[in-house]
Amino acid sequence: MSNTFRDLLKKIGSGTHTSKHLSREESALATRMMLEQTATPAQIGAFMIAQRIKRPTIPELAGMLDCYDQMGGKLTAPLTDYRTMVLNNPYDGRARNAPVTPVTALILAAAGVPVILHGGERMPTKMGLPLVDIWHDLGLTWRPLTLDQTQKVFELTHVGFVYMPQHFLAAHGLVPYREQIGKRPTLATVELMWSPCDGKHHVVSSFVHPPTETRTQETYQLRHTEEFTTVKGLEGSCDLARSRTAIIGMGSLKDGEPVFERLLLHPRDYGFEGADPSLDENFNRYLEQAIYGEPTELTRSVIWNGGFYLWRAEAAATLTDGLQQAQQLLESGQVQAKRQQIRDAIATVLNPQLSAV
Repeated sequence: MSNTFRDLLKKIGSGTHTSKHLSREESALATRMMLEQTATPAQIGAFMIAQRIKRPTIPELAGMLDCYDQMGGKLTAPLTDYRTMVLNNPYDGRARNAPVTPVTALILAAAGVPVILHGGERMPTKMGLPLVDIWHDLGLTWRPLTLDQTQKVFELTHVGFVYMPQHFLAAHGLVPYREQIGKRPTLATVELMWSPCDGKHHVVSSFVHPPTETRTQETYQLRHTEEFTTVKGLEGSCDLARSRTAIIGMGSLKDGEPVFERLLLHPRDYGFEGADPSLDENFNRYLEQAIYGEPTELTRSVIWNGGFYLWRAEAAATLTDGLQQAQQLLESGQVQAKRQQIRDAIATVLNPQLSAV
């Protein structure tokens, strides 16, 4: 048993009237002790529940992210005209709506914008479809790659996937606690805010409830995050809905001072209003059609998302330009070509005897 961790647990777990908040440094230490499992299983489970009930403060979230930055696997951003876009999605996946984030990543990369996604396997509490399975169904198998191999693929193609079981084993070791406590711990919020990227980047954080967005915004500002976007997306992901107004937050640092702007996007104003495609047995076929730009409802969702993120990445001057560019990248075959380039790059790093990409 760790007496140090017990003292930290007592601070946050003493009830409504007597509990205290952790400092940023204490939060980073507690997170490290959970990841390294120097705290006992009983202590870790108790801490997760106590912190969820108390709700994390901004300094506590900042400290947890500090620890993730120190311990988690990260990719180095290439030197390009654009910041690397980090698209964050819940690790416990999707269950209702068809996810399009991987195709959004292909569109961004086809336009020259580096992009990183991250996640693990099916995970409590939702046990939804994870990104790694979507990539696999697209013919892109990230699971076997080491972090160095993933970095090489990222440098060659401008698409990278940080796979938690391979690249952040300590965090993967805490996954069983999610099932045992039956609730998402604060670590699930941290995963939506973390940027596993060294270098200039633009991090996109999804949310469901407005208080989560407020905490995200204030945490990024405390950590002096240079560029970020918050998105109230489908099932808490960064996928913009077409069935309702998109609630967007745009944050940055201007002359060292935080700036935050609210943006409400109405899909009907751009001709994209419609039902959000469901996640069903036809999903893989529809996703393939979208990559080739075939006119389907899922393709419209792909264009709506691809166009928005091209604009936020500053690869398009206006949202309308971004939507047109996304459609052109799909219909011209450039998105399919980008997928093939990634497939070839993965094969090459796994078998260096193959010819260079």
